[in-house]
Amino acid sequence: MTGTGKGFGLAGWLVACFCAAAGGAVFPPGPWYALLQKPSWTPPGWVFGPVWTALYVLMALAAWLVWSRAGFAGARVALGLFLLQLVFNAAWSWLFFGLHRPGLALADIVALWILLLATLVVFWLKRPLAGALLVPYLLWVSLASALNWELWRMNG
Repeated sequence: MTGTGKGFGLAGWLVACFCAAAGGAVFPPGPWYALLQKPSWTPPGWVFGPVWTALYVLMALAAWLVWSRAGFAGARVALGLFLLQLVFNAAWSWLFFGLHRPGLALADIVALWILLLATLVVFWLKRPLAGALLVPYLLWVSLASALNWELWRMNG
Protein backbone atom coordinates (compact mmCIF):
# COMPACT_ATOMS: atom_id res chain seq x y z
CA MET A 1 0.00 0.00 0.00
CA THR A 2 1.28 3.45 -0.89
CA GLY A 3 1.73 6.29 1.56
CA THR A 4 -1.26 8.04 -0.03
CA GLY A 5 -3.40 4.93 0.45
CA LYS A 6 -2.40 4.71 4.08
CA GLY A 7 -3.14 8.42 4.51
CA PHE A 8 -6.62 7.97 3.07
CA GLY A 9 -7.05 4.95 5.32
CA LEU A 10 -6.18 6.98 8.41
CA ALA A 11 -8.57 9.70 7.30
CA GLY A 12 -11.28 7.09 6.91
CA TRP A 13 -10.78 5.75 10.42
CA LEU A 14 -10.78 9.29 11.82
CA VAL A 15 -14.06 9.99 10.01
CA ALA A 16 -15.59 6.76 11.35
CA CYS A 17 -14.58 7.58 14.91
CA PHE A 18 -15.71 11.18 14.76
CA CYS A 19 -19.04 10.12 13.24
CA ALA A 20 -19.56 8.14 16.45
CA ALA A 21 -18.47 11.22 18.39
CA ALA A 22 -21.13 13.28 16.65
CA GLY A 23 -23.70 11.68 18.95
CA GLY A 24 -22.25 13.71 21.77
CA ALA A 25 -22.90 16.89 19.79
CA VAL A 26 -26.39 15.85 18.73
CA PHE A 27 -27.34 14.78 22.27
CA PRO A 28 -25.51 17.13 24.68
CA PRO A 29 -26.03 16.87 28.46
CA GLY A 30 -28.37 19.86 28.69
CA PRO A 31 -30.67 20.91 31.55
CA TRP A 32 -31.86 17.37 32.34
CA TYR A 33 -28.32 16.26 33.19
CA ALA A 34 -27.63 19.45 35.15
CA LEU A 35 -30.52 18.61 37.51
CA LEU A 36 -29.36 15.05 38.26
CA GLN A 37 -27.79 14.22 41.60
CA LYS A 38 -24.15 13.35 40.94
CA PRO A 39 -21.46 11.63 42.98
CA SER A 40 -18.72 13.85 44.38
CA TRP A 41 -16.15 12.25 42.05
CA THR A 42 -17.97 13.29 38.85
CA PRO A 43 -15.41 14.93 36.55
CA PRO A 44 -16.10 18.59 35.74
CA GLY A 45 -18.04 19.09 32.51
CA TRP A 46 -15.17 20.77 30.67
CA VAL A 47 -13.07 17.56 30.92
CA PHE A 48 -15.31 15.43 28.70
CA GLY A 49 -14.73 17.21 25.38
CA PRO A 50 -10.93 17.15 25.42
CA VAL A 51 -10.77 13.62 26.81
CA TRP A 52 -13.18 12.21 24.23
CA THR A 53 -11.42 14.05 21.42
CA ALA A 54 -8.09 12.51 22.41
CA LEU A 55 -9.70 9.07 22.80
CA TYR A 56 -11.33 9.18 19.36
CA VAL A 57 -7.96 10.08 17.79
CA LEU A 58 -6.29 7.17 19.65
CA MET A 59 -9.10 4.83 18.57
CA ALA A 60 -8.69 5.84 14.92
CA LEU A 61 -4.92 5.37 15.11
CA ALA A 62 -5.37 1.92 16.66
CA ALA A 63 -7.82 0.81 13.97
CA TRP A 64 -5.58 2.26 11.27
CA LEU A 65 -2.55 0.36 12.60
CA VAL A 66 -4.44 -2.92 12.43
CA TRP A 67 -5.96 -2.12 9.04
CA SER A 68 -2.67 -0.92 7.53
CA ARG A 69 -0.92 -4.17 8.48
CA ALA A 70 -3.62 -6.69 7.55
CA GLY A 71 -6.38 -4.88 5.64
CA PHE A 72 -10.03 -5.73 6.17
CA ALA A 73 -9.59 -9.27 4.89
CA GLY A 74 -6.72 -10.04 7.25
CA ALA A 75 -8.31 -8.41 10.30
CA ARG A 76 -12.03 -9.04 9.77
CA VAL A 77 -12.72 -10.06 13.39
CA ALA A 78 -10.59 -7.31 14.93
CA LEU A 79 -11.99 -4.52 12.75
CA GLY A 80 -15.52 -5.94 12.99
CA LEU A 81 -15.30 -5.81 16.79
CA PHE A 82 -13.92 -2.29 16.56
CA LEU A 83 -16.83 -1.11 14.41
CA LEU A 84 -19.37 -2.88 16.63
CA GLN A 85 -18.01 -1.25 19.80
CA LEU A 86 -18.13 2.07 17.92
CA VAL A 87 -21.88 1.55 17.37
CA PHE A 88 -22.38 0.96 21.10
CA ASN A 89 -20.22 4.01 21.83
CA ALA A 90 -22.41 6.18 19.59
CA ALA A 91 -25.64 4.76 21.03
CA TRP A 92 -24.76 5.71 24.59
CA SER A 93 -25.27 9.48 24.16
CA TRP A 94 -28.63 8.89 22.49
CA LEU A 95 -29.79 6.55 25.27
CA PHE A 96 -28.50 8.63 28.18
CA PHE A 97 -28.83 12.23 27.05
CA GLY A 98 -31.33 11.87 24.21
CA LEU A 99 -33.85 9.49 25.78
CA HIS A 100 -32.95 10.26 29.43
CA ARG A 101 -32.69 6.52 30.11
CA PRO A 102 -29.68 5.91 32.36
CA GLY A 103 -30.69 2.27 32.87
CA LEU A 104 -30.64 1.53 29.14
CA ALA A 105 -27.44 3.53 28.81
CA LEU A 106 -25.92 1.40 31.58
CA ALA A 107 -26.75 -1.80 29.68
CA ASP A 108 -25.21 -0.23 26.57
CA ILE A 109 -22.01 0.84 28.29
CA VAL A 110 -21.55 -2.58 29.89
CA ALA A 111 -21.84 -4.14 26.41
CA LEU A 112 -19.46 -1.45 25.12
CA TRP A 113 -16.93 -2.29 27.84
CA ILE A 114 -17.03 -6.01 26.99
CA LEU A 115 -16.73 -5.34 23.24
CA LEU A 116 -13.94 -2.85 23.87
CA LEU A 117 -11.98 -5.33 25.99
CA ALA A 118 -12.36 -7.96 23.25
CA THR A 119 -11.26 -5.40 20.65
CA LEU A 120 -8.24 -4.41 22.73
CA VAL A 121 -7.17 -8.06 23.05
CA VAL A 122 -7.48 -8.87 19.34
CA PHE A 123 -5.83 -5.58 18.39
CA TRP A 124 -2.97 -6.39 20.78
CA LEU A 125 -2.54 -9.79 19.13
CA LYS A 126 -2.49 -8.20 15.66
CA ARG A 127 -0.31 -5.25 16.60
CA PRO A 128 0.58 -4.59 20.26
CA LEU A 129 0.77 -0.82 19.83
CA ALA A 130 -2.81 -0.81 18.51
CA GLY A 131 -3.98 -2.62 21.64
CA ALA A 132 -2.00 -0.27 23.87
CA LEU A 133 -3.62 2.74 22.23
CA LEU A 134 -7.01 1.44 23.40
CA VAL A 135 -6.00 1.19 27.06
CA PRO A 136 -6.85 4.85 27.90
CA TYR A 137 -10.23 4.35 26.21
CA LEU A 138 -10.93 1.24 28.30
CA LEU A 139 -9.95 3.11 31.47
CA TRP A 140 -12.22 6.05 30.59
CA VAL A 141 -15.14 3.76 29.71
CA SER A 142 -14.58 2.02 33.06
CA LEU A 143 -14.90 5.37 34.83
CA ALA A 144 -17.90 6.30 32.67
CA SER A 145 -19.54 2.96 33.50
CA ALA A 146 -19.14 3.56 37.22
CA LEU A 147 -20.48 7.09 36.82
CA ASN A 148 -23.44 5.84 34.75
CA TRP A 149 -24.19 3.28 37.48
CA GLU A 150 -24.07 5.90 40.22
CA LEU A 151 -26.24 8.35 38.27
CA TRP A 152 -28.81 5.61 37.65
CA ARG A 153 -28.71 4.51 41.29
CA MET A 154 -28.91 8.04 42.71
CA ASN A 155 -31.64 9.27 40.39
CA GLY A 156 -33.66 6.10 39.70
